[in-house]
Amino acid sequence: MPNLLSAQPSATTFVLEDLVRDVLAGQVRVPHFQRGLRWQWQDVRRLFDSIRKGYPIGSLLFWQRQADKGRIELGQVVIDAPKGPAYWIVDGQQRVTSLANALSDAGHGDTRFALAFDVRKDDFVRPSAHPAPHEIPLPVLFDLQRWMRWFKDHPEIDAPENFDRVSRVAKAIREFKIPAYVVVDQSEDVLRDIFDRMNNSGKRLSRAEVFSALHTAEKKGKDAPFKLTDIAPNVAERTGFGPIDDDTILRAILARRGPDVMREVRAEFEGEKQRDVPNESAETAYRAGEAALVRAIEFLQTKASVPHFGFLPYRYLLVVLTRFFAHFPEPKPRNLGLMRRWFWRAALVGPSATRGSWTGTLNAFAHHIKPGAEDASVAKLLSALEGAPQPYPRFDRFRTNQAETRIILCALWSLRPRSPATGEPFALDALTTSLGDESSAKEALFTFFSKPPEPQRGWAANRAIAFGEDLEDGWPARPANISMLAWKKVLASHVLDEGLTKLLMDGNAEAFLNQRQQKLEAAVRTFLETVTESKFEDTPPLDSLNFDEGERDDALSEPHAPG
Repeated sequence: MPNLLSAQPSATTFVLEDLVRDVLAGQVRVPHFQRGLRWQWQDVRRLFDSIRKGYPIGSLLFWQRQADKGRIELGQVVIDAPKGPAYWIVDGQQRVTSLANALSDAGHGDTRFALAFDVRKDDFVRPSAHPAPHEIPLPVLFDLQRWMRWFKDHPEIDAPENFDRVSRVAKAIREFKIPAYVVVDQSEDVLRDIFDRMNNSGKRLSRAEVFSALHTAEKKGKDAPFKLTDIAPNVAERTGFGPIDDDTILRAILARRGPDVMREVRAEFEGEKQRDVPNESAETAYRAGEAALVRAIEFLQTKASVPHFGFLPYRYLLVVLTRFFAHFPEPKPRNLGLMRRWFWRAALVGPSATRGSWTGTLNAFAHHIKPGAEDASVAKLLSALEGAPQPYPRFDRFRTNQAETRIILCALWSLRPRSPATGEPFALDALTTSLGDESSAKEALFTFFSKPPEPQRGWAANRAIAFGEDLEDGWPARPANISMLAWKKVLASHVLDEGLTKLLMDGNAEAFLNQRQQKLEAAVRTFLETVTESKFEDTPPLDSLNFDEGERDDALSEPHAPG
């Protein structure tokens, strides 16, 4: 028997002042299947900004039934609720909790809910550390008598225009009407099912989709604007780097404009907002961001042995590089070498050894890049990794969606793998074609043994960067059109030799994988030592060094470790 509602939900409207009163009286509760509070300060500020402007904030869904006496905790609001009829929140917990906390003295102490109305700015703000007369806390604003007394106690803001403005905002909040549906006395199973469907049905918009929708002009045909979603296919066509996801594209665009890459995106082009590149349109930002992204990718492909998005160890490193090449489109040759060091050291360190998460690490790196200070930015990026361990990747767990495996793949690509059919190195466009729309390198890899021995099943030694119809029947013997010397180059480019080839042809998987694993580890180690140059000093370009005029010649004649 399917779960059915015995009666349709009744539609009603709650006046915000009455709703908050009911919450503080213990007549609104949260069922145990609800998720925890996820909203942050910016979400709460936007909620009140919408209310002030009269925008809809969505409807609520309540489950009305009897409730026992008990202690209720909603954010920082704690209530000893009496027994009696109550509304249980099925949909709208984040909104109801935010309203009750931001408008009450108990909740106002929590930084997530601390809001004040700035009379001078005519906007909601974080309260100052020391309360300012022109910043009226929301619990005060919500109470007619309290905010009128506030004006009396602060004559410096007691001007008619300020009084009228505050009066309108306070009234808009108190009298705001929120539509709601009320389900009466149904089983918890029915309500849980409704909750699950409301929170999981459909596909939620990504942050990039929201940004693109908010910051794209409404034009069609030949006048259609350049959009955020145009960047990925353009970049793929220009670089052969493959499809980059729109969220990474968005972060790259934001990184160019300012170091706080995880900032709120809805008001990105409203005023200067302390951006590095103020007063530009969304379309200008998209085009300039695309150009910087292309430069970052060309650096990866030509200097860092990262040919394709499917080889990139961490996406956030591409975002940081985009910011760097946006502000320094033609870096000094020495700084290009230092940036290669930084990229590979950061790839080995990973996000957890710096800021504990990729978002924290991304923002930290982005803040190290200061417009107009190329040498200092490079030095700061490198110094951020000083002392952090740089572990070598594991070779017994080969998974193309993991950073360790992608590091190994970049090392293999640096050997310029050659086609066993033609003897020529695989070209970048051939690699791109083989991968198609894939975001991993899986389709460009050759597997030596389809069923290796169980202990060696996940080994990197069982993979090579090789693709094409000529490999469909397995690894070939030397073709007649390839000389022995050229064939040895083919084998070496795949970390193979004649001895390993014989084991392969004989089907001796265990010996082949053991020996190739050792050779592969040595090859990757050599690659990483080359690109990280951890044994050398990170000396900046000579033209950035300050030499005393009287000692310039002697200083330059001193021997220095290569770097």
